Amino acid sequence: MTSLPTTRRALGALMGATCAMAMLPALALAESKPVIGVAVADQKSLFYIAAVDGMRAAAEEAGYTLNVQSASNNARQQIDQVNNLLVQQIGALIFISQDSTAAAAGVRAANQAGVPVVAVDQRPESGDGQLETFIATDSVKAARDLCTWMFEQIGNEGKIAILKGVLGSTAQQQRTQGCAEALEATPGIEVVATQSANWDENEAFKATQNILTANPDIKAVFAESDAMSLGAAKAARQAGRNDLVSVGIDGFPTQLNAIRDGLTQATMAQIPYQMGQMAVRDAIRIMSGEGADIPEIQYQDAVLIHGENVGEFDATVFYGPAAAQM
Repeated sequence: MTSLPTTRRALGALMGATCAMAMLPALALAESKPVIGVAVADQKSLFYIAAVDGMRAAAEEAGYTLNVQSASNNARQQIDQVNNLLVQQIGALIFISQDSTAAAAGVRAANQAGVPVVAVDQRPESGDGQLETFIATDSVKAARDLCTWMFEQIGNEGKIAILKGVLGSTAQQQRTQGCAEALEATPGIEVVATQSANWDENEAFKATQNILTANPDIKAVFAESDAMSLGAAKAARQAGRNDLVSVGIDGFPTQLNAIRDGLTQATMAQIPYQMGQMAVRDAIRIMSGEGADIPEIQYQDAVLIHGENVGEFDATVFYGPAAAQM
């Protein structure tokens, strides 16, 4: 006769095995989902941090795993990272490229491996690479609207300076184009200095110091990013130019605070957190064979924020839940 403890052990083992078998389909389903590779230019820029935060949130919600690689603004490193992701047989690549060199090489490698590419913010402009979709701010419109607003603040006449981002990048080219269109429509504005500050606040600070020394009568600075706008404004304050108008593009939480404090005057706020979510959701649809209707280009409008309306906006709308800590 089988003892009671032995019977209980047998029943326990049987129930455990039954539960394990019941869990197998769910485990197999989870394991069958391909990993989504993410190659991002850096994780210092608040824009890129917010975009990756949005990607992680969307991936977690859908039960997918991300493999995120940051290139620390090194094009060669980013190319190597993309190749390493492809060797790991990712199901899709979300690509925020460092520059045109990394972009062309990375997209080409992914195409050769049969891995679909979703580009965010920076669009590969060279090579024969194929993208499934490109998600970005409409930077031409953003810069045109922002420069038009800035010109109005100085009476549509006077001298200005322009601080450009990384030369050759999609955002730099489009933002330069947008402001050029506004300049063409406003003949009273004269650009007396143009310099690249590579999206960097410290570089913009030094560049603006030099610009103000050579052109003390400039009225405004159009910076192609918020970080550069902050650098320009701080240099102007140090030089005693509290009247200098400084504007940027991004919508950084730090820029919104600076607008509230009167340090800077305006920004065109982007939605990187939402763009990151879009990228993951599109990648999942593409991997599932349901992405045929995804548009080739998905431009997102930016929002003009200035001293009169800054109180109406919450940075988390643009940069996600972590905006308060940025």
